[in-house]
Amino acid sequence: MNNRVHQGHFARKRFGQNFLHDNYIIESIVAAIQPKKGEALVEIGPGLAALTVPVSKLVDHLTVIEIDRDLASRLVENPFLQNKISVIEQDALNFDFNKLSDTLGQPLRVFGNLPYNISTPLMFHLFEYAPIITDMHFMLQKEVVTRLVAAPNSKSYGRLSVMAQYYCQIIPVLEVPPTAFKPAPKVDSAVVKLIPYKEKPYLVNDIKVLSRITTEAFNQRRKTIRNSLSNLFNSEQIDELGIDPNLRAENLTVQQYCLLANAWK
Repeated sequence: MNNRVHQGHFARKRFGQNFLHDNYIIESIVAAIQPKKGEALVEIGPGLAALTVPVSKLVDHLTVIEIDRDLASRLVENPFLQNKISVIEQDALNFDFNKLSDTLGQPLRVFGNLPYNISTPLMFHLFEYAPIITDMHFMLQKEVVTRLVAAPNSKSYGRLSVMAQYYCQIIPVLEVPPTAFKPAPKVDSAVVKLIPYKEKPYLVNDIKVLSRITTEAFNQRRKTIRNSLSNLFNSEQIDELGIDPNLRAENLTVQQYCLLANAWK
């Protein structure tokens, strides 16, 4: 039997489809989410409804966003989900979560087994909607979760670490082996909880500047910031902020990146 076929559906590589089937893992994720009636729950990439069905049993209504037309049709026709879900057939990368929050009249609780090929850009997209999101629970490649929670002075610490930690408190939930999926991915996975800050520990005047500084610094992470950020700051300007210009990108804290962002003119 083709190992890319699960429940009669052929997993499409272009959508990064790996379907969760391990009941213990599914129950653990639902327990971590703690869905409650009256909440605006949104699932990204529900696939074959491994999480959708158990979550829908605990709530009055659930919104799901699915890009695969075949899977969207299956969800609409699923007898266990009728009158329980609204299916939006769209790419979550282009979705306006503000409009959905306005329609539902409250902040969103977002979760999903994210396709690994779009997980990072999708999180950056969701960070833009942080003010209207209560929390997010995502299944991700374990390496991505390691980067999300990484502290300065480690190889895993990078632009994703800085930007995610600027927006959110990040809590690892559980690790998931490849055998929990069909087809089994070639990497380990993990579930992570992200809670957007109601009041950020550090504020920046322009998030685009922080994004540019972190991009330039980590694109040349082996260089000192004196060199990697030379088209934005000179050594004296960096030094005046109390930051050693001889440090490399991975040595700076989130707070120090925010200082740099607010100093740039």
